[in-house]
Amino acid sequence: MESIFHEKQEGSLCAQHCLNNLLQGEYFSPVELSSIAHQLDEEERMRMAEGGVQSEEYRTFLQQPSGNMDDSGFFSIQVISNALGVWGLEIILFNSREYQQLNINPINEKAFICNYKEHWFTVRKLGQQWFNLNSLLTGPELISDTYLALFLAQLQQEGYSIFVIQGNLPDCEADQILGIMRVEQQQRPKLIGEDEANRMSVEQHVSDPGHSTDEALLDEDEEELRKALALSRQDMEVEDEEADLRRAIQLSMQGSSKPRSPGEMNAVMVASSASESSDKETLTADELRRRRQAYFDRQSQQQTQSSTHDSKPAGEDSGTKASQSQ
Repeated sequence: MESIFHEKQEGSLCAQHCLNNLLQGEYFSPVELSSIAHQLDEEERMRMAEGGVQSEEYRTFLQQPSGNMDDSGFFSIQVISNALGVWGLEIILFNSREYQQLNINPINEKAFICNYKEHWFTVRKLGQQWFNLNSLLTGPELISDTYLALFLAQLQQEGYSIFVIQGNLPDCEADQILGIMRVEQQQRPKLIGEDEANRMSVEQHVSDPGHSTDEALLDEDEEELRKALALSRQDMEVEDEEADLRRAIQLSMQGSSKPRSPGEMNAVMVASSASESSDKETLTADELRRRRQAYFDRQSQQQTQSSTHDSKPAGEDSGTKASQSQ
């Protein structure tokens, strides 16, 4: 992988990087590509002048900026095509009818250049393997033969224009080395600046303790609220079951011979349902009597405790009872 020439992104010079990564060397500079662009502009101006230098079309053409380059470093497909022509290379649109009629398998080609929204990059075969030489990546990305067609199809779906390179590419060291050996890639390259962006995001999060503390406190408050709501629901369920049980006991004391109103029948059904859901079993008559007796015992104990707390001392109470008995 070290033998592969991979020019990384600088400014908006992706067309330069695309060409140099394709040719595997520093063959073109911004000055040379600008010269080609100016030559194309002059040829277009001369063609427009043939219709008359006083025509409205010619004056409009002179007022428009160059369509072959701009100040950011962008170069058009015409500039790239002319630059490749210096090396006897031609380009053909990958999805054109002319090329599709040839029915060529992509893995049998030598290279592709791709463009989307003024960004150019190269996909090239070196040795017997394909590599994505996008200048926005930190290094070459290995592409398997089986994935190449899917990769190109995905680019087309995302709106890329893909051009096939036809002709003999210049010899390069990477092509010779990879022609006798294959390489494996354990980890795919990342986008340039991705690690830096992630690092800055982490540092910003750590350097803002107030924000993280507020988030932690908010999470704790939400957790406490959820616990409180859960406990309150449990208390309400217990109270509802006890109330249903009291109503069922009262109704059962009236005996089965006494007619019951629809509301009373509903109370019995609710009590039975609550008891079944809490004990996971159906109450029999004996179990209902035992629960009724336990209920009365609790009521009696509560009344005894209440009377003992509110009554007078035991001696005075005994004296009073003795005098009353006499």
